[in-house]
Amino acid sequence: MTPVALEVFCGGGGVVAALLAAGFRRVICIDLEDHSRSLAKLGPGVEFHQMDWADGVARFASDAHLITGGPPCQRDSKMSNCRPGLAATYPDLLVPFREAIAETGTPYVIEQPDNPGARAKMRNPVMLCGTHFGLEAANDAGVLFGLQRHRLFESDVPLTSPGACCHVLPRLPVYGHGAPGNFKYKGTGMERAMRQGMGIGWMTRAELAEAIPRIYASYLIGQVLATDPRLARFELGGGWQDLAITAEPVLF
Repeated sequence: MTPVALEVFCGGGGVVAALLAAGFRRVICIDLEDHSRSLAKLGPGVEFHQMDWADGVARFASDAHLITGGPPCQRDSKMSNCRPGLAATYPDLLVPFREAIAETGTPYVIEQPDNPGARAKMRNPVMLCGTHFGLEAANDAGVLFGLQRHRLFESDVPLTSPGACCHVLPRLPVYGHGAPGNFKYKGTGMERAMRQGMGIGWMTRAELAEAIPRIYASYLIGQVLATDPRLARFELGGGWQDLAITAEPVLF
């Protein structure tokens, strides 16, 4: 039987790359926006469907042996909640998404940015930081940055975190608009540094801003594969150390 993963809200495919590296031979990707160009760069096994998340789950969940996804987070973001009434204009998809995929009985992992709203809704989440994995990159001026990129993850499989963060270096910013850099360090080489720190070289900058580092997905997929008996019948990757993809991006 071919191992199949369903990645909902797939974006440019950071999690998709980790699923392929883990040994999933078919990765079904769902997103309302068209990411087919970036996903095509990941090679065979990637199947993209531009459609609503609920329709995608209803249509493809029965094919999947693992479901992953990070619903849009604007409702709980700091930016939305700093303006009265703005957050309420965005849909709250976290709980409906969890309910839909939990009903399938398939192992799942859900991702969200680390903020109070998401923490209140997620069940026993673990937080990952780029400093857990030593994700660093320098700009052309030689300034070394550390990627923080705090993200929460929930699963029906117990997950663990590597431990405490270590924020020593200046934070490496990752965003999709404006001049790459941050308020203190501007200059050339910041977009390259963002891609290197994330381990992602094939996406657009807008897609990169919505992505998680590939090593986060590899770390968590490795835990699920190592502990969940529902996936034991497949010859997939073992521990996360075997799945972790180098932070060096593959540039297209």
